[in-house]
Amino acid sequence: MKTSMPIKHFIIKTFLLIGFFLVLGSCGVKKSLHDLPDVSKYESQIEKRQKINDSTYALGSDFLTKNKQGQWELLVSGNPLELGLKTGNLTQELFNHQEEIFVNKIDELVPSKGWQNFLRKFLAWFNRKMYQNIDEKFKAEIYGISKYAKQGLDYIAKPYQRVMYFHGAHDIGHALQDLALVGCSSFAAWGDHTEDGKMIIGRNFDFYVGDEFSENKIIAFVKPDDGYNFMSVTWGGFIGVLSGMNDQGLTVTINAGKSDFPLVAKTPISLVTREILQYASTIDEAIAIAKTREVFVSESIFIGSAKDKKAAIIEVSPKNFGVYEVENTNQLICANHFQSAAYANDKKNQEHILESHSQYRFERMEELLVEHPKVTPALAVEILRDKQGLNEKAIGYGNEKALNQLLAHHGIVFKPEDLLVWVSSNPYQLGEFVAYDLNEIFSNEQPNNSNTSLSKSTLNVKEDSFLYSAAYDSYKKYRELYSEIKKAIANETHLEKQILQEFEISNREFWEVHYLIGMYYYNKGYDTLALAAFLKANSKEITTVPDKEQVDRYIRKLKRRLN
Repeated sequence: MKTSMPIKHFIIKTFLLIGFFLVLGSCGVKKSLHDLPDVSKYESQIEKRQKINDSTYALGSDFLTKNKQGQWELLVSGNPLELGLKTGNLTQELFNHQEEIFVNKIDELVPSKGWQNFLRKFLAWFNRKMYQNIDEKFKAEIYGISKYAKQGLDYIAKPYQRVMYFHGAHDIGHALQDLALVGCSSFAAWGDHTEDGKMIIGRNFDFYVGDEFSENKIIAFVKPDDGYNFMSVTWGGFIGVLSGMNDQGLTVTINAGKSDFPLVAKTPISLVTREILQYASTIDEAIAIAKTREVFVSESIFIGSAKDKKAAIIEVSPKNFGVYEVENTNQLICANHFQSAAYANDKKNQEHILESHSQYRFERMEELLVEHPKVTPALAVEILRDKQGLNEKAIGYGNEKALNQLLAHHGIVFKPEDLLVWVSSNPYQLGEFVAYDLNEIFSNEQPNNSNTSLSKSTLNVKEDSFLYSAAYDSYKKYRELYSEIKKAIANETHLEKQILQEFEISNREFWEVHYLIGMYYYNKGYDTLALAAFLKANSKEITTVPDKEQVDRYIRKLKRRLN
């Protein structure tokens, strides 16, 4: 018997499909000359790249090197065009590889060339006004990077337009994944809630488009001619900021909110946060910058400030703006819903709180901060790695209700007043958290460009012991079998009973394991087995209200058949 996949998976596929096409959305549309930035005012002579070894490249005092944890560390300086040219030159192999991942994903999701062409044209129209909403300095930087874009993809779009739209993929992805595929979590503690009174901020960036996408994360240290020096965690071809801190001790991270589908692209949120990081040193300055930019999705911008000695959340959307701060509690928590008075009567936000996993993760962070009343960097990492549900309930590995969903692009911890930052190494947040001291990195003495990490290794937080457990081995088995089960369901192919048993054992507390087994039996017409599997799924911690409703519908349908 043939049936459709659950709504969640349809939406996820749609998110991936259109999100990736956003990156490549300018095919077949002629761009007017005013879309190109005027870079004539910038000097653009850069030195020839030197290859020091297989993992280190240098351009004078600027360089890219790979540390022993597998992270790429990038240091660049100069005017906007130079920043783009140097970044593109030093990271060109990483940049090209990221583009390959996008193109391959499109071919995988949409093999039809006709549909590819249709969506490219639609998204070219959708992005028609993006260039009007991006600062000229950032356009110049993007233009510089685009000089090192992958060759042979002009049939998709010219390099500059391609890289420009790349910066909106995060936004469109958030707008389309209505059930919160992306579930970022952030928290801050200061004063009497930390060991030494200094603020500590932790965050997971749960943006997942496949393991390969996260393999080559870049920790960028940028010294612009204009504005403050800053660091951020990024990937090849991307100048926006998702998690970062400047040399004034101002930190920025972003958490997706509930969004309507936008009708036209405006300022990508990652470029709003880049502007804040480069030009703000206080919460008020960050708010002032955010107010000047029109965005096209809803997002929480989590700001930590060494000068203010506290954190705040700027909540932006196309039609509203709010700021959320706490008084007398010295801790701030952010999941994926808004908390300010400006959104108190927002129906979409209220629905999101009730139906998604955002409130659940919020409450889990509250619970863990009560358990750890004096936060340290190591304890912040422990919280980010937490895999349990409320009251330590086992909810299965990979459940989006967990803080650690075992899919994060990165986890990060800041100590703004000391200009210290810790960045996770692969896989997910499980690898060693590598420490960096911005005081040293941005000092007048340039770091050497030999194969030496910029990290402050004596402060590193060791890898999670979970990596060496039988539970992690089982989780890896689950990931392997997950794709096999999904393909069998989609193609209605046969699976041996042993495979289904192994799949169940690999992650038995996760509701979706039992749900997928139920879907397999349902498609085969094995109603008794399907009902048993759906009932098991229903006994677990199901991620969202729509997911729960979907399981309930199958149970009711099967009970009617069997009676």
